[in-house]
Amino acid sequence: MYLTLRQLQIFDAVVHQRSFTRAASALHLTQPAVSMQMRQLEEQIGVPLFDYVGKQIKPTDAGRELHRHVTLIGAKMRDLESAMEEFRGIDRGELDLTVASTANYFMPKLIAAFCARHAKVQVRLQVSNQTHILETLSASNNDLAIMGQPAENAELVARGFLDNPLVVIASPEHPLAECRQIPLAQLGHERFITREPGSGTRNAAERHFSRHGVEFHSVMEMSSNEAIKQAVEAGLGLGILSLHTLELELGMRRLITLNVESFPIVRQWFVVHRSGKRLSAVAQSFLAFLTEQARPLASPKHPFPGRLRHELDRTADLDVADENHP
Repeated sequence: MYLTLRQLQIFDAVVHQRSFTRAASALHLTQPAVSMQMRQLEEQIGVPLFDYVGKQIKPTDAGRELHRHVTLIGAKMRDLESAMEEFRGIDRGELDLTVASTANYFMPKLIAAFCARHAKVQVRLQVSNQTHILETLSASNNDLAIMGQPAENAELVARGFLDNPLVVIASPEHPLAECRQIPLAQLGHERFITREPGSGTRNAAERHFSRHGVEFHSVMEMSSNEAIKQAVEAGLGLGILSLHTLELELGMRRLITLNVESFPIVRQWFVVHRSGKRLSAVAQSFLAFLTEQARPLASPKHPFPGRLRHELDRTADLDVADENHP
């Protein structure tokens, strides 16, 4: 059986696009060229690789098995490319990043600072949710991911590099806005606007309230942080969001942070990669850059309300323990 890397690349595109035409467009080829390559691939392997359902193409069982191996081959080829990049140093190269949506509020600033030092480095940035990020890391399609702490996983390496304080936000007209010390128990009577179930921020808030024996009432779910901020500003309830997402609204006094007992909840941002993945020289340099420069460049400008630094560190340790043992 003689297969070429080009055939496997085209096969991978067809599986993802579920169309010869769309795969051809993505690879800048003609549709007949893609069809011919896939016909030759099936002849080489000796079994059908695609089922045709209307205008949609789906891989057969054999096609799915081949695609699993193609994914592994692709990962090895990227590792080979990374190894060769080490001989070229970090003056040029590519960096593939996947970033959680909340982290995208501060990551462009860090990427810009890194690229200012390494002008010839090309960065590919994808913003996604945690589930997709973990899938991407498992497939080894990206160098690094920026996200909240993932569950313990022997296949992943995670390194904390920046505080992620979660604060309670309210409209400036909210009855609690002028209170200096708000017992957490008092928030058990308040309405909260939250992200969908399963979001990292919502999970952390629910764990925090439960640990203190206080009910957490989510009365409205939003699909984005921006939607939560608008709902809270309109007076529909309180919210709990990362301080990184609030710089504009706090600066303009469209929203305020409440001084609540046991808040902020201080979590961490982590840079994550697959265990055993050979990081390119560029990825290694960016990893070191985050460790050394993220705090001075990307820490929130607004102060933490109502608590001392050592208290924040103690809460961060408790929350990390909670995340590891849900």
